[in-house]
Amino acid sequence: MTTAPHAPPRSAAEQARLDEMIVDLFERRITFNEVLGLKVESLRPGPPRLRFDMRAPLVGHYLYGRLHGGVTSAVLDATGGFALMVAIGDKHPSESAEQVMHRFAKMGTIDLRVDFLRPGIGSHFVATAEVTRLGGRVGSTQMKLVNDGGTLVATAAAAYMIS
Repeated sequence: MTTAPHAPPRSAAEQARLDEMIVDLFERRITFNEVLGLKVESLRPGPPRLRFDMRAPLVGHYLYGRLHGGVTSAVLDATGGFALMVAIGDKHPSESAEQVMHRFAKMGTIDLRVDFLRPGIGSHFVATAEVTRLGGRVGSTQMKLVNDGGTLVATAAAAYMIS
């Protein structure tokens, strides 16, 4: 019995190029993320992290200046998708940056559940996500949103079509 030879892993330079392409896609080419003000804080190590500053257009309760629930939901959804992008790149280490980026074309949210735990009050917020399952067609994630003081504001779980 013979086994097919494994392709060499992505070089460090190609990995850096992939990471740059993911950040560009996420921060600039997905324009809604730009509207939200999402910035990649880190891809690795640890769970992928996104950050955004509180701004007047994101307020949902005008008297208290709380973050709008739709913003919270959208940020957590985007964070789950972002974590899956990083995980898909890691799952296919022999593919070029272009090949991995092509895999994102069919991604979409199947299901999203958000638990709003506390009012979204803060000067900035950080969202993280953990991939709980990365199958061939569906990926699942769990996400968290904390404010600038580290207080947990919301959690979410989602499933995404990934191919």
